[in-house]
Amino acid sequence: MKEYLTMRLPLRREMMTTVRLAAGGVCSAAGMSYDGGEDCKLCVTESLLLMMRRGFTAAEVRFFPAPQGGIAVRAEGTEGEAAMPATDEDEIALALLSALAENVDIDREKGVIAFLFGQQA
Repeated sequence: MKEYLTMRLPLRREMMTTVRLAAGGVCSAAGMSYDGGEDCKLCVTESLLLMMRRGFTAAEVRFFPAPQGGIAVRAEGTEGEAAMPATDEDEIALALLSALAENVDIDREKGVIAFLFGQQA
């Protein structure tokens, strides 16, 4: 499957603006609506913050064309580990992801979060 963009980055708060800008660019290139792009940027950021809170120190984010239009996103912790217990803040982030994105798939042990945004999201 052809990728739109792959980013490898340290998980630090100051990197979140860069990730949001890149996600917005990918959403625009994929022809998504403004609101869909904003939702996607929020979900990407929340996914990375969730990994950071769980103990990961670096991540890889991949943006793919979704099979039926829109984009698919896969965020994976690449350094560190999910050693810290889940918090209430984590549960709120997961609820937000589930509410905004389609087909949310989370592997808490491996630090992988994948989700879809349809063309008309």
